[in-house]
Amino acid sequence: MRPSLSYLFAVFLIASSAWAQDRPTKVRNDKARVEADGFWIYNDLPRGVAEAEKSRKPMLVVFRCIPCEACAQLDERVVERDPKIQELLTQFVCVRIVQANAMDLSLFQFDYDQSWAAFFLNADMTIYGRYGTRSHQTESDRDVSLEGFAKSLAAALDLHREYPKNKEHLSTKRGPAADVKVPEEFPNLRGKYKSKLDYEGQVVQSCIHCHQVGESLRLAHRAAGKPIPDRVLFPYPNPKAIGLVMDPKEKATVASVSGDSPAARSGFRAGDEILALNLQPIVSIADVQWVLHNAGESEAFVATVGRSGKTILFKLALEKGWRQRDDISWRATSWDLRRMTTGGLLLEELPDADRGKAGLAESALALRVKHVGEYGAHATAKQAGFKKDDIVISVDDRADRITESSLMAFLVNEKKSGDRVRVTVLRGGEKINLVLPMQ
Repeated sequence: MRPSLSYLFAVFLIASSAWAQDRPTKVRNDKARVEADGFWIYNDLPRGVAEAEKSRKPMLVVFRCIPCEACAQLDERVVERDPKIQELLTQFVCVRIVQANAMDLSLFQFDYDQSWAAFFLNADMTIYGRYGTRSHQTESDRDVSLEGFAKSLAAALDLHREYPKNKEHLSTKRGPAADVKVPEEFPNLRGKYKSKLDYEGQVVQSCIHCHQVGESLRLAHRAAGKPIPDRVLFPYPNPKAIGLVMDPKEKATVASVSGDSPAARSGFRAGDEILALNLQPIVSIADVQWVLHNAGESEAFVATVGRSGKTILFKLALEKGWRQRDDISWRATSWDLRRMTTGGLLLEELPDADRGKAGLAESALALRVKHVGEYGAHATAKQAGFKKDDIVISVDDRADRITESSLMAFLVNEKKSGDRVRVTVLRGGEKINLVLPMQ
């Protein structure tokens, strides 16, 4: 299908605007150009459901944070109906949602740190699968691709053709009912947002971003003075956490397997296509993450893989502490976690070469201060005396080698708001003792 003249004219107006790069304009322009094209149903899930019921097509529901740059290229190619996926998209009722306001948290459960995520659904809200993986603040090529998305679209269509015979196996693709129905009902968001965006006024300020949902889930535990569960601290673990490096250009194919990892010990090999996990049909890397997200602290479940033209079954065994191998430092929600735990410090592991120069052992704690927050609650570490390039070598008498992710998890669950934690840093070769307040 060729774009209409009205659509092309709308795109031209947007591209030619000198002020098209500010955030409110981006949000308004997205609505104008997509609605002008007429292919996507815009910010109207009930209409999408009604159309899917009438046409008996599956739904593709895409969530997109417009101002965010991550996955912008993939989003553009999808919304513009790139030739590689154009025919596939015509077989779906396509819905584009650009807000978390009014989002059904019992249905749309995904990695809320993403700026682009997709669901494949039946009109009765049975989930065929999810798409969208992220492991870096800006780079997305390692996680998603148009080629991989196309294969996931095709796999979802296969599941739709088999429906409802496969309904039982699809049932666990939907999680338990959420304690909070929609994001605007979270205690920290209540009264600040409405169910719709204010396109005539402060459109950006009226929008709940998906990452605010993740932050709210953490704050609910923190405000109650309770530990934050690993499932909330380390949500939707990247398969790398268990030793699986996935190929973003495929549906769910293993590119490589890390040595001495749960995946390696369970029997995974490079080239394996993951067909099912825990009896759930897998249509994407995000589906693998969904199964991992809902797995226990230590658990074993059946993996079904395609290997050299054969289907093989074996048990994937997860070991205690496996979630904390995941890296959460890239996450937008970790910004608020840094406020709680490190007072606004951004930390990075000291390279081995620099360890030697600093006289630090390979097994010792050595996190260099990459950035010190300057404003508000994120300036707490600055006020406590921390400086850029300080090397943190001891926290609360803990001096073993851990990542920034693990340090934040340790502090948020072992310390309470108001606690004062002793920290030793190296600065110019001299040891300095500081006290960091927990928030």
